[in-house]
Amino acid sequence: MTERVQWEELPADFRDAVEFHTGPVITTESVTSGFNCSLALVVRTRSSGCLFLKGARTSDDAGMAGLLCEERVNEVVEGVSPTIRHRFESAGWLALAFVYVDGRHVDYGPGTGDRPALTRATRRMHRLRTPGHPLPQFSDRFAGHLRPGEADILKGSHLLHTDTNPHNVLISAPGGDAYVVDWAMPALGPAWIDPAQIAVWLMAYGHAPADALAWLRGTPSWRQADRRAVETFVNVTCRKFTKSVGEKDAAASTARFHHLLDSRH
Repeated sequence: MTERVQWEELPADFRDAVEFHTGPVITTESVTSGFNCSLALVVRTRSSGCLFLKGARTSDDAGMAGLLCEERVNEVVEGVSPTIRHRFESAGWLALAFVYVDGRHVDYGPGTGDRPALTRATRRMHRLRTPGHPLPQFSDRFAGHLRPGEADILKGSHLLHTDTNPHNVLISAPGGDAYVVDWAMPALGPAWIDPAQIAVWLMAYGHAPADALAWLRGTPSWRQADRRAVETFVNVTCRKFTKSVGEKDAAASTARFHHLLDSRH
């Protein structure tokens, strides 16, 4: 389980650094779901309003790597993800203060009213520009599971989030817009990867495959997807799942991914 540090447990020098920029912190609330980081707080401040403070100890290599990834891509994902307002590094901690999204996690279940917001979000993601710094190819995370030529088939230049689980998609209130958060594992690849993964999440939460695919066909990047690339994505993903947990335990997940092949492009 990921450690969660409360505001009062942070070093005094770090808290002073935060309040120097935000004004006094009035109240804090720990965020317990999602986020592979030690510090996840909603902080209400006198001068800067409400912020989401996400941080890690500088000795935590994995936590630092994720935060630095988020910091580097934040300018590029403006309009899709909350903007960073402040950066704090003091007393052995690094933290980013994001604009706070007042809302809830997305509902991927049948009958959800969030599907239009998801469509709008994927269209905004389709227009994201490529960051000016190097990022791994999406296919890199399948090392050891790729067959000759498959990495080239999955190669792309579009910025991908790659982890649209429901903890990483927020629906704002009011407004009902979808924001994709936690860009700790970005990659480059075909633009349709993120919408395809959302469709699989819809199936995982109870949507009939036909309904999830109907939503997916409403996303521009999916309509432009190369059939061979989709087949490669499905096959290598299923290989990796099966290798990790065994054929029996992977069966439900791999079946959902195989339904992507039922959709016409």
